[in-house]
Amino acid sequence: MLAACKPSEQTPEFPAADRPVAPITASRFSTEEARDRVNESGTVMDLAGIKPGMTVADIGAGEGYYTIRLAQRVGEKGRVLAEDIVPQVRDALAERVTRERLDNVSVRLGEPADPKLPEHSFDRIFMVHMYHEIEQPYEFLWRMRPSLSKGGRVIVVDAERPTPNHGTPIALLTCEFAAVGYKLVEKTPLPAVDGYIAQFEASGERPQPETITACKG
Repeated sequence: MLAACKPSEQTPEFPAADRPVAPITASRFSTEEARDRVNESGTVMDLAGIKPGMTVADIGAGEGYYTIRLAQRVGEKGRVLAEDIVPQVRDALAERVTRERLDNVSVRLGEPADPKLPEHSFDRIFMVHMYHEIEQPYEFLWRMRPSLSKGGRVIVVDAERPTPNHGTPIALLTCEFAAVGYKLVEKTPLPAVDGYIAQFEASGERPQPETITACKG
């Protein structure tokens, strides 16, 4: 079982995103059939090194395209925590998980600026087609960082286009992650989604919120 989360003692101040934030318009990126035809999830999971027994978080899980496939890949000894900030979407995904009898999946409700993940718990954290919708990226990434296990990675899949057009330029993504103490360790084009997969690891000490400088988007 995943460890319990620790409550925050105070609310620190974080810089606002210095770029537009895309609105949440739908709980799906495309149809699952169309995504499977181009082997989107298989390609991403292979590049991310997903193996049986891993513990993975799927943030902004939506209807569960990755959640279901991650559960199959990590197997009975692995765990998947699927999270969304929209209660109705969370509930629908929970019903799907129950219907498909995915005993290695937990579904929960997150918050826009805080995923509230347990510390030192995840080998991989997936953020697929959703990073551009995070209104407070610096606070979100800062609070998420302690949840990575040693050697854990954050996996971002997004389109190479401006944030108002539901994408994130890789240079902007790298800058925002670096501002909170992550380093880009691998970046691979993904023509199937007109974008990329970027992989980050925690690097050095987590900065104090008041020292974080917003990147120009």
